[in-house]
Parts: sequence; structure tokens; C-alpha cells
Amino acid sequence: MRDVVELANSGEVRPAPATDAMKVGYVLKRYPRYSETFVVNEILAHEAAGLGVEIFALRPPSDTHFQDAISRVRAPVTYLPASGIRAPEFWAALEEAAELLPDLWPELEAARGAEGRDVCQAALLARTVAEKGITHLHAHFGTSAASVARLAARFAGIPYTFTAHAKDIFHDEVDPVDLGRKLREAAATVTVSDYNVEYLRERFAAPNLHRVFNGLDLENFPYRPAAGRPPKVLAVGRLVEKKGFADLISACRILADRGVGFSCRIIGTGELQEDLQAQIVDLGLEGVVELAGPRPQREVVREIQGAAAFAAPCVLGSDGNRDGLPTVLLESMALGTPCVSTKVTGIPEVLLHEKTGLMVPQHEPAALAAALERLIRDELLRLRLAENARRLIETDFDVHRNAAALREVFAAASRDVLPLSEAR
Repeated sequence: MRDVVELANSGEVRPAPATDAMKVGYVLKRYPRYSETFVVNEILAHEAAGLGVEIFALRPPSDTHFQDAISRVRAPVTYLPASGIRAPEFWAALEEAAELLPDLWPELEAARGAEGRDVCQAALLARTVAEKGITHLHAHFGTSAASVARLAARFAGIPYTFTAHAKDIFHDEVDPVDLGRKLREAAATVTVSDYNVEYLRERFAAPNLHRVFNGLDLENFPYRPAAGRPPKVLAVGRLVEKKGFADLISACRILADRGVGFSCRIIGTGELQEDLQAQIVDLGLEGVVELAGPRPQREVVREIQGAAAFAAPCVLGSDGNRDGLPTVLLESMALGTPCVSTKVTGIPEVLLHEKTGLMVPQHEPAALAAALERLIRDELLRLRLAENARRLIETDFDVHRNAAALREVFAAASRDVLPLSEAR
């Protein structure tokens, strides 16, 4: 069962600055993932600051396209076995882990009700933590990654934290008892908006919450004034309900009926691709609206820089799912493209109506069409909104500053960790 697979990332290797004794294991459900550029940005910023990082993935990648930044990550990646785990292998994994972790057997009580796969992966991870001298575990998303990190941290006697985003806390399928336990046992919980902080505090009485925005490496997102742009509307994201792309296509029909000359490109892939393409055909928008599929980040940057408006018409999904604070919205604001979005979760914390962008109600294509028309026709408005947006991004969303805040959370957790007998 110890046949874990390690993959050293290729790419430019630069000497890291000196660092202290903290060594952090990042626990992710899948790595790499096309849509999770914020995780890669965060790890790269840690490495630039000299933090020792190792990545542990519970599943292999399933995407067909990846962002260029992944090649710059130096951290080794360990893929924990995820399938074909039978009873003999399960017990063998626990026996092997217990050789290094004498508290593992008493701590198995904490695994009551957990999936066998999570327990097995946690035991393997805990042994690797002990072997490699990892001092802290941090998971992204409060789902299986946090489940494994929680148990591994208990088995290994180190603290763990996790970042809560959106689907992992809002979706109807979230088990509130399980999430509440993760929040209570985490040394700290990080989340990506003030909206999320209030939600977790009110619903779960979650202790030790920290809001740390997902950051951007602003050197990769140079500002360009929004003057002289062609009348192109751009949207980027997975083709799923919460992105609101059906409303955007309906808004495009309204714009066309008003005689506005424009084009619209939607970059991304997802489960609603066939439905959205059928909507485009039904509304007679072929040649006006295009589903462009996934694209590498450098190409997405060029597309954003060439658009008159960026649309993020996010909605509250029928299953409770919703966006936290879309990274691509922040990227567009950094690049100088004025944005239209909706009052969903943390978006109003960055997109301030008539100041850093335009806000419209969700599920109102007419209001979305009116806002897009304003940006297409009014160059002075585009310039004003884009300049204000860039200033806000520079102040609150610099990845190096935000990653430093996250490292402070890690360090505080290590200082404050108690023996498990006292922490219960």
C-alpha cells in the first residue's frame, strides 16, 4: 500500500530564499486542475517566499488542458492510492502507519463514520508526514481533501487548516454535521470572502475564521486601458448553472434586437455545453455568440485584454451552489477590462456598482443587456471603472501579500497547537 507515486514538476528552478522550520503539505482532491489557478498562484507565492511545500493529491488529474503556471511549481506531488483498496490493504496501511505513529490506534475513534478510502489515505498521508518532517497540513475545499487532512493531522499529531470556497459550504449535498466537525477541529479555517465568514459564523458557530482573498500575481496581469476596444463581450468559466451563462445568451439576444453590433465569446467547458449551444441556435445567435472551449491562461489574458466588457452573470444554483469570488473576475479587473456581475456571495466586496464595475440582479437578462450596452458604447465609463478596479486589485488581491497572511495563519496554528488530549 505504500506504492504512492511521486511526480517532480518540471520548469524553471530558481534558488529559494532561506526559510524557517515550517513545512506545509497541501492536500488537494485533484492536482492539477484547469479551473483552480488560485491554488497554483498560492503555492508559487509560498515558494517565492522560501516556504517548503509538498502537494498531496487524492485523485489523479482528469482535465485535458492545464494552465502554464503549473510548470513553475517546484513542489513534489504525491498521489495517494484512491481505488482498488481492499480490506487486507486497508489494514496493512494502518499497521505500517502505526509503526511511526504510536497514537494512530487511539485516534481511530476520530474516523468513526468516515469513508474507508479517506481513512486509508489519511493513514498513508500521516506516515509520509512523519517521514518527511511536514509540520502543517492545509487543504483546499471542505470536502474529501479536508476529510483526509483532518484525520492525517490527528494521526500525525500536527495541526491542519483548510480553505473553504463555495460549493464545499453552500451546496445542498454538504453534510452540516461533517462540515461542522471539520471547522471545530481545524486549527483555523480560511475563506475567500467576508460573506463566507459571516455564513460560517452564523450557521456553524465556526471558531478562528480568517478571510484571505484569493490573490493574483499582478506581474502576469498587466493593466491596459480599455480605450479603443472592439465591441466584444467575453465570459470565462465552467459551463455550469451557477455561472449564469444562459442569462448571458438571453441578454445577447436582447442586444441584437436593439441593433447593437457586438460579438460574445464564452471560454470554458462543462456539463451544460450542449444546452447552451442549443440555446444559441434557438435564439438565432450563431455567428454572434460562440462557445470557445477551454483555453490556456496566456490566451485567456489576451482575450480579456481585447474585450470591451467582461460578463460574470453568476446566479444561485437550484442546488444551492454558487460562486464564492470568481478568480477570472479579479483577473479581468486587474487587466483593465470593465466587468458586469451580480450580487452573489462575495462579488459585491470587490465589484462596487458604478465604481469598480456594474452590478445587475441575477436572472435578469434585460438588466444585463443594458449594462453591457453601456460598456460597449461609453468609452469614458469603461476607462473610469477599469482604473478604479485596478487600484482595488492592487490593494487587496496581490498574491504575495495574501499568501504572507496565509503563512501567518499556518505559523499561529503551529504555535497554538495543543496535545490532542488537551484539544478535545
